[in-house]
Amino acid sequence: MSRPHPAAVVILAAGQGTRMKSEIPKVLHPMCGRTLLGHAIFAARGLAPDHIAVVVRHERDRVAAHAAECDPGITIADQDEIKGTGRALWCGLRALPADLSGPVVVTAGDTPLLSADVLLRLLGRHEGNAVTVLTAVVPDPTGYGRIVRDAEGTVAGVVEHKDATQEQREIAEINTSTYVFDADFLRGAIGGLDTENAQGEMYLTDVVAKAYESGAGVGSYVVEDSWLVEGCNDLVQLAALREQMNRRTLEAWMRSGAAIVDPATTSIDVTVALAPDCRILPGTGLYGTTSIAKGALVGPGEFTNALVGEGVDARHVVVRDAAVEAGTALPPYTVLTGGARAAGVSE
Repeated sequence: MSRPHPAAVVILAAGQGTRMKSEIPKVLHPMCGRTLLGHAIFAARGLAPDHIAVVVRHERDRVAAHAAECDPGITIADQDEIKGTGRALWCGLRALPADLSGPVVVTAGDTPLLSADVLLRLLGRHEGNAVTVLTAVVPDPTGYGRIVRDAEGTVAGVVEHKDATQEQREIAEINTSTYVFDADFLRGAIGGLDTENAQGEMYLTDVVAKAYESGAGVGSYVVEDSWLVEGCNDLVQLAALREQMNRRTLEAWMRSGAAIVDPATTSIDVTVALAPDCRILPGTGLYGTTSIAKGALVGPGEFTNALVGEGVDARHVVVRDAAVEAGTALPPYTVLTGGARAAGVSE
């Protein structure tokens, strides 16, 4: 079976994120070694699409510059003054080739745990559909768009929370703002969206209803782990998402043979590499492009962009932008920075 291949991925990153209460644009907040937008771009690139477009508006230049740093092949699309996810995607499409054909994946720029694996499974459900929606069942759906299904279980539409009836608000299955659209259907449907709703915005979800009503085909994939589609609206949610990603990253390294004594007090970026049989002591932060080799014993301490060789003993130290050669024992409270190399140092 051939791997699904999208024509494009469009990442919606135009929002202001006022609830973050921060001068930093929401999608540029860092989390475990990448920004929120960086995680979204990484997942998109994992699909090997022909094009990736990032739709920007708030702090346009900062967000666009960062997107280009993450991936120089990114296409930047500017959202105009008309509000809504439907308008954002319309602007994204206009930045892509006019003859674009095939599946178009749409994701949000603030959903950092959403991986290429989940998107590939969504793509796998898309064949023969005009729209395929990624959904999740959550304990508290307040604020989310609800998935409305017909008697046969097919997605018939998405109702935003502010527009939902009391009965619809009881629905626990939510829209994750992640979709696959057929490019040709999308071009025809998105141009007819209006702002006749409680928020005065062009809802992208209206395209789902159009696909259902026209019989063009609506599919869905229900992700079991709702953390994977959790968005970030404030710094409390950012901290919760960071904890989840950190825990999952540490667990993956432990299953591959790295000994992490106390995961609860260990922080690790997704860009860090750990070899089997290294040992990470409690109270350790591993950041950036840090690499810990086999047999190394490190921590407590901070290791940022650090290259730690085999058999190194580096306890109660700070190593930033520096290397510790194999077999070295660093004295406690050593601070190694700025391209330094430590070799043969004994306690």
